[in-house]
Amino acid sequence: GARLTPSVGLQLSSPGDSRHRLMVGIDVMKDFGSDARTEDLFRELTLYYEWKKGFGRTDMTLTAGIFPRSEMQGAYSTAFFSDYVHFYDPNLEGLILKFRRPSAYYELGCDWMGQYGDTRRERFMIFAGGEAALADRLLLLGYTGYMYHYAGSREVWGVVDNILLNPYIGLDLAEKTGLQTLHFQLGWLQSMQNDRRNIGRYTFPSGGEFLVRLGKWNVSVENRLFYGCDMMPYYDSADAAGHVYADGLYFGDPFYHLGRGGVDMGLYDRLEICYGPRIADFLRLQVSAVMHFHSSGFSGWQQIVSLVFDLPDRKSSRRHRPQAD
Repeated sequence: GARLTPSVGLQLSSPGDSRHRLMVGIDVMKDFGSDARTEDLFRELTLYYEWKKGFGRTDMTLTAGIFPRSEMQGAYSTAFFSDYVHFYDPNLEGLILKFRRPSAYYELGCDWMGQYGDTRRERFMIFAGGEAALADRLLLLGYTGYMYHYAGSREVWGVVDNILLNPYIGLDLAEKTGLQTLHFQLGWLQSMQNDRRNIGRYTFPSGGEFLVRLGKWNVSVENRLFYGCDMMPYYDSADAAGHVYADGLYFGDPFYHLGRGGVDMGLYDRLEICYGPRIADFLRLQVSAVMHFHSSGFSGWQQIVSLVFDLPDRKSSRRHRPQAD
């Protein structure tokens, strides 16, 4: 597919190291080979206000409106948001508050996904993430999490609560080894879910996840290994109107739905091999092969070739890594 998301706006500075921006844009997207009509190409309007202010060594940014998902800069696992979500739902509707320090970053936000209607469910998500670099920026302590409220419509009553937390500890050895990337991360995924109408009590899927990321000469290898419970126990369940929850309730990679194999505990491994040179400050190429494995063996693979042309405001849009200069 191809996507174009141009935006323009006004920027004003005020006393006290404070900056205000008002931006408006349009999201234009087409899947290659699809029969989309012209009116289908214009997906969504973006319109947001941003306020950035410095407090000593802390920078605070508040963004509100309809704005790019890339404003989320926490280290969210693919159990939270899949590649599909990033590509087909690239904007948030709500607000995000971010705090950045020389060796730490924290964010808190809300995404309002559905307004209560005849068939449209009321849906919103509160999410948070943070990371701090310790021990000369070698040791990383962080967390990500969300509370997703998947409520009913006038057509059907019912509420499903989906809470997911991921505390983690990491080790970054890139600067010590001369590699572009050498990163190890060990975390725990803990979910709390309750289908209030059909189940009436909480279930607590969980598991451990180990991430290794290695990169040199613009070639990188990333392996994400998860062992634990089915993280999407209600994926195949349906509401009273017969609508299956599926990706309406879960936003992570559906490979975490281990229950399809009829097992209580299982293994999922995601291996990605990537060549990603930055051709220029504004142009990035990525060629990847992504392979998926479960306890039963090889489950399939994806091939990805992408070319990204981006003219960001570097001071506000660069992805945060606390250990980077």
